[in-house]
Amino acid sequence: MGYLEGFAVTFAKLFEERVTGEYKAGGEGEKRPKPERLHGRHVLNRYEDGMEKCIGCELCAGVCPARCIYVRGADNQPDNPVSPGERYGYIYEINYLRCIHCDLCVEACPTEAITESKLFEFSFTNRSDAIYTKDELVVGDDGMPQKLPWEDWREGDDLATSGWMRATAPGGDADYENRVAWSGELGYGVRAPEQGQHAVIEAEPAADDHDEHGGH
Repeated sequence: MGYLEGFAVTFAKLFEERVTGEYKAGGEGEKRPKPERLHGRHVLNRYEDGMEKCIGCELCAGVCPARCIYVRGADNQPDNPVSPGERYGYIYEINYLRCIHCDLCVEACPTEAITESKLFEFSFTNRSDAIYTKDELVVGDDGMPQKLPWEDWREGDDLATSGWMRATAPGGDADYENRVAWSGELGYGVRAPEQGQHAVIEAEPAADDHDEHGGH
């Protein structure tokens, strides 16, 4: 294709129907609905009694392909424990200049402490803001995610977090699909799996009617 043909293609695009919406200042622009399995900014969850779910095991950091998670655990004080276990996440950092939002950390977590919200739009004025600390990642006393000045939270961004994991818990195993096996969270209770999945309560095995029918 020559120069003239290239310019002709570009010029023709001026008259085609636009596929992008208005993006107004202040984040009030029109946005498309977010997919159910969208992976965004992480949150560290608490149990319904307020205890932190993270036990500082470092499995999320070990499985992360981008090496963006740094965790250090510490022993709980018997008279003032942070988590129900022997240890808790003393240091927890995620570097969002590296994170690829693969959700492997969510799959690896044995206590369902970390999930990914639907928030994908956040910008930083300096590099240090891109490294989220535990104080920024852990949910508040009401169970809601911390909302930082440079984040554009929209309604529903904190719902259905890591939906695929919830639909196939534990560990993302498809054999567990349709079973709700996720522990309750402060502020949300026991969340439902993603759309299209339904809780199935397995019936108890039928009682053996051997004696009733005089079987052998």
